[in-house]
Amino acid sequence: MSKLPLNQPAPDFAGVSDDGRPISLAGLRGKWVVLYFYPKANSYGCSIEAQKFEATLPEFEKYGAQVIGISTDSEGGQASFREKCHLSYPLLPDPDRTICKAYGVMGGLTSLMGVSNRASFVIDPEGKLVYELRNMLHTVHVPGALAALEKLGAGKAQA
Repeated sequence: MSKLPLNQPAPDFAGVSDDGRPISLAGLRGKWVVLYFYPKANSYGCSIEAQKFEATLPEFEKYGAQVIGISTDSEGGQASFREKCHLSYPLLPDPDRTICKAYGVMGGLTSLMGVSNRASFVIDPEGKLVYELRNMLHTVHVPGALAALEKLGAGKAQA
C-alpha cells in the first residue's frame, strides 16, 4: 500500500496490550508515539528488532516517546514474545488486522499470514503522523525513528 500522508492525523487505534493495558492513540495524546509493525512474533528478525527497541528504550524515553510494537499475532503469541525477548514496552495484538490495515502494512502474497511490510511510524503529541519508514530490513527502524525524533525536536519540553 502507498505511504500515509504526513502532517495529517494518524489513523486512530485502540486495543489491549498483551499484558492487559488498554492502549489508544487518543489516550497517548500529548506524547510522542513510535509504532512499529513486525511480521511475526518469535521469528528471528522480529526478535532482533524488538530487542533493539528495548535496548534503546532510554533514548526513546529521553524524547518523551512511547514505543509500541504491533503484529497480527494473538495475545498469547505476543506474551510469549515479550517473555522471550525480555520486553518492557507494550505489544499490541491485532489478530483481526484492523490496525495493520489502517496503517497500510497488509498486502501482497504474505498478507494471509500477517504483516507483509515491516514499518515504523512516529506520531507527534497532537496525533499527527510525522514520520514513516517501510523497509523489510529489521536493522533500520530503530535508528530511523530516533533520527526522526531528534530532527523533529522531540523531548525539548521535557529537558
